[in-house]
Amino acid sequence: MMKKLFGYADKYLKKSNWKDMALLKFCLFSMGILAGMQIPARNKKKVQAVAFCVFGATYIPLMAKFIGVIRERD
Repeated sequence: MMKKLFGYADKYLKKSNWKDMALLKFCLFSMGILAGMQIPARNKKKVQAVAFCVFGATYIPLMAKFIGVIRERD
């Protein structure tokens, strides 16, 4: 199972460009903010909203491309 997943990841990276990698970094960064940033309660909702928007805007195109790679026939 893991070998197959890594194979898909390799195919995805071969088809990716710098823009895809930038999206991936923003996606992971925003997920990190959502998961672990300690902020005052008065600012928490604003930061969460921005991080969620960035995560959604980057995660959807990344996963759409990844699913396309998985569905490809060799």
